[in-house]
Amino acid sequence: MMRRFLSLFLGLMLVAPAAMADRLIIRAGQMVDVEKGRVLKDQMIVVDGDRIVSVGDWKDPAERSNVLDWSSRTVVPGLMDMHTHIADGGQSNNPLAPLEISAAEAVLMGVKNARETLMAGFTTVRDVGTWRAFNDVALRDAIDRGDIVGPRMAVVGAYVTVPGGSGAITDQALDVGVPADMKFGEVKNADEVRLKVRSLIQRGATFIKTLATGAVLTNGTAVGAVELSEEELRAAVNEAAHYDVYVTAHAHGAEGIKNAVRAGVRSIEHGSLIDDEAIAMMAKRGTWLVADIYNGDYIATVGREEGWPEEQLRKNDETTDAQREGFRKAVKAGVKIAYGTDSGVYPHGLNGRQMAYMVKYGMTPMQAIRSATLSAAELLGWEKEVGSIAPGKYADLVAVEGDLMSDVSKVEHVAAVMKGGVIYKDEGAR
Repeated sequence: MMRRFLSLFLGLMLVAPAAMADRLIIRAGQMVDVEKGRVLKDQMIVVDGDRIVSVGDWKDPAERSNVLDWSSRTVVPGLMDMHTHIADGGQSNNPLAPLEISAAEAVLMGVKNARETLMAGFTTVRDVGTWRAFNDVALRDAIDRGDIVGPRMAVVGAYVTVPGGSGAITDQALDVGVPADMKFGEVKNADEVRLKVRSLIQRGATFIKTLATGAVLTNGTAVGAVELSEEELRAAVNEAAHYDVYVTAHAHGAEGIKNAVRAGVRSIEHGSLIDDEAIAMMAKRGTWLVADIYNGDYIATVGREEGWPEEQLRKNDETTDAQREGFRKAVKAGVKIAYGTDSGVYPHGLNGRQMAYMVKYGMTPMQAIRSATLSAAELLGWEKEVGSIAPGKYADLVAVEGDLMSDVSKVEHVAAVMKGGVIYKDEGAR
């Protein structure tokens, strides 16, 4: 036990970021302009405080002490993952693992996860659920105050799920109780949905996460089965709209996806068993797709090595290829797609692994990069602040060595990370 806590403590030790200079000049060998879909060479990015003030062709400045030489690198906007589970422990071969972790330990794990995510180049995330209600709100607020290091976070507070559904603890014995904060989001009808949505927003949720179907990694649920009805999903959407807040829906099965789209959700998470009708509906209505198409390989390999439950491995096998084919069709149909990986199923900090999969399954390199930058910002509604390298936006920048457009897998090993004008990582700084 002592070794476990010592390991956790050491993992939380933070490398202090470089102090934010009043003014920094970055020389980018290549810069990806995601707004216009082009790559510009030898660019000068000027940062003042936490914002970008100008972008243009490189010109030698009179004073060079504040110049960052990234001339051998490709510079992109800070990367964004729209489906993470930072404020939680990770996936394991024990479905009841959440009950073995105290609320305090879960918070500390979240601190470590947040740092690893930022250091991987992901400066903004949408955290889509935690077993302990409002741990994500507390983590976001601590990052925003500067108490700890991590990405900008949009959070949900708790899952909105049916009892025994895909957002619930399902493997305990019938006479074993579950802590109240792990059941906070459970609802039984549309009226309870409205009350729950209101409470989540009042307690700090940025958006609402609903569980419309069963899940791959929740035992006892069927991925294609509808859990929240269209009426209940519409109640969530309508209630959230009173606060100018949107709703997303975890939905694997085609019928659950269509229920959620008709109800007016902003995005579909996973979409594993999506059919042609659902794709057409999403394209017509402008509903976003956030599909974790890397995860299937991780679960199939590591899940079997670690002895994850056979039910989970079976459901993963049944959905992986279908999800990727659906993703390919959605790209071709023009469905709006944002980058989302379901981090927490795999270890945090490996978020970049999905980029190459998105290219493999139908996207161009520019589309894939845009999905993790400006498209993600548009999904969040934060495109005026983040998502591209432009004057007035936050100075969230990531650099990789060499030519990213010829090999998008380079995002798996970023060389430099800047968030809000603060340098958190710069390997071989020059």
